[in-house]
Amino acid sequence: MSERTIALVTGANKGIGYEIAAGLGALGWTVGIGARDEHRREAAVEKLRAGGADAFGVPLDVTDEASVTEAAALIGERAGRLDVLVNNAAVTGGWEQAPTSTDVAIVRTVVETNVIGVIRVTDAMLPLLRRSPSPRIVNMSSTVGSLTRQSDPAGETGPLSMAYAPSKTFLNAVTIQYAKALRGSGILVNAGCPGFTATDLNGFRGVRTPEQGAAIAIRLATLPDGGPTGSFFDDAGPVPW
Repeated sequence: MSERTIALVTGANKGIGYEIAAGLGALGWTVGIGARDEHRREAAVEKLRAGGADAFGVPLDVTDEASVTEAAALIGERAGRLDVLVNNAAVTGGWEQAPTSTDVAIVRTVVETNVIGVIRVTDAMLPLLRRSPSPRIVNMSSTVGSLTRQSDPAGETGPLSMAYAPSKTFLNAVTIQYAKALRGSGILVNAGCPGFTATDLNGFRGVRTPEQGAAIAIRLATLPDGGPTGSFFDDAGPVPW
């Protein structure tokens, strides 16, 4: 069993996911780079290794049961356990998502990745996480998923969103359920918002860098034993559900 802290970051071949992996690697951790695209995955691993990180590729499509099962087996064979899981992989479904006119197929696709994918990966990795002395699960959410903020007439939560924002609300609810189920196990489960970060998901319109967006995940991944669980944070502190 590896003596290094072992992390898996999904959707880690670019953007925020890559910077999360880079940040954890800079701590001296071994980081699995979960991604579907083989070329981008291996390019990310090569770049991280060139920067001194102990990174390895994990072929992973969060929407595919067999792929997730194989990823868990790979990590188990390589490291014997998993210390930190960062569920970062996500899709938007595009930004024209007005209620009454959004194709339900788009909603289904977004939920399949952003919610069901998180459940699928988390359940597959839990046996490995239970072998860790200080396991952590970080779900990358968004403040647009906050019902408190969405229901505030004076609040600013971006354009109407029939798929992406509700998927993050769903993810937040799932985060709470995992935290409740795992309370007392030592596994801390929290959601984090990276802020409006410039990535290809938003056409690089964001005002934060991917490195800035990754900071909250790194913070939650490194929480001390006895730290918060079942909570939602951004860089400024707790976010209302």
